[in-house]
Amino acid sequence: MSEHTDSPFPSDTVEVHLDTDSLVAAAAVRFVSVVVAAQAERGSAAVVLTGGGTGIALLEQVRKSPGDIDWSRVEVFWGDERFVPANDPERNDLQARQALLDHVPVDPARVHPVAASDGEYPDPVEAAAEYSATVHAYLAEHGAFDLHLLGMGGEGHVNSLFPHTDAVREEHELVVAVTNSPKPPPVRVTLTRPAIRRTRHVVLVVGGAGKAEAVAAAIGGADPADVPAAGATGIDSTTWLLDQEAASALR
Repeated sequence: MSEHTDSPFPSDTVEVHLDTDSLVAAAAVRFVSVVVAAQAERGSAAVVLTGGGTGIALLEQVRKSPGDIDWSRVEVFWGDERFVPANDPERNDLQARQALLDHVPVDPARVHPVAASDGEYPDPVEAAAEYSATVHAYLAEHGAFDLHLLGMGGEGHVNSLFPHTDAVREEHELVVAVTNSPKPPPVRVTLTRPAIRRTRHVVLVVGGAGKAEAVAAAIGGADPADVPAAGATGIDSTTWLLDQEAASALR
């Protein structure tokens, strides 16, 4: 991990919070802090959003307490997307818009959703290639994302990178299609570990006793092929925000 002594955030942090509400509140504070610091330093900020109950709850919290974020200078990406029609309620894009993006003055040109299955790229491989071009173009100009939010599944998956799959083993491409996800829906588009590693601050937000063993394994240095969250590391910082249940297996 790179050393950046001028960063206001520690390089590796595990924070344990009492319950889901305090976990979500802490994640929202971190979101605002990273975005505001990035805008102060570089003029704009790029965030990669996650879905799931906790991920959407933290976006709702950011909507309530946005601090000093200049929404006109925020670039929005997604870590993964379910490859379903545009109006499907399972789309992370749709959920994020309902929770936050439709309620703040974000520049539509700076919001970068993954193509829907009923859109211009009905083939998930083509949709992944299109999103990869978007991601490459941004990173070529700006170097890195500023914030990548991640939830985690009980088996340790992050984005749509599941244990022992081609996607989690990918070492070069930044975006790939997943056509056999063990969690429905089976077809998805996901950023890979190389893409996660092109992020200044990676924040994993995890709650629940059912995830405790995977949390302990990931923090303990498991092989990312076995526990994908173990490979989710940022350039400047990697932060685990946990509730007490998720942290219960830590030694």
